Amino acid sequence: MNGTHTQFTFVQRLLHWLMAIGILAMLFIGVGMVSTIGRQYVPLLATHKTLGIAILVLAVLRLIVRFISGSPKLPADLPEPMKLAAYLSHVGLYALMLGMPLIGWAMMSAAAYPIVLYGGILLPPILPQSDSLHTLLWNAHFYLAFAFFALVLMHIAAALFHGLVRRDGVLQTMLPVGGDDPSQ
Repeated sequence: MNGTHTQFTFVQRLLHWLMAIGILAMLFIGVGMVSTIGRQYVPLLATHKTLGIAILVLAVLRLIVRFISGSPKLPADLPEPMKLAAYLSHVGLYALMLGMPLIGWAMMSAAAYPIVLYGGILLPPILPQSDSLHTLLWNAHFYLAFAFFALVLMHIAAALFHGLVRRDGVLQTMLPVGGDDPSQ
């Protein structure tokens, strides 16, 4: 849904930047987890699980807010292939923001590991125990993390392209500070 406003709402921008920080942290925490068997592993895992569920909740909230509030239109002079790339990259980002935490939760469930978040919150398993399913989900989670990281890098590159090369206002629609759109 596209709106007539020229900037994302404050709530949309807040969710975007909270999630950006969380997702980047998750990617680096994940790298730290798979590269250590030391005493850092357990706290990294607890942080990874908790942050993953927080990102899942924020992604659902973000989709709801986006459906309600819409989004600014892309510049009229933006070539159609770039509009399609923007649309598809956002679909991919949302799919991974929702899919990665769900795959992680399912993976832990299939391994019969308890999903304990900070504060002692225990999540129920969403799949029965299965070694083969755990392996499949672990591989999916691992390789999709690389795809996610690549998509995040492309998203950052596109934002910088719009802000520094095209100077078409697209970057300004999501900046955390700046003039709020009075039509909101």
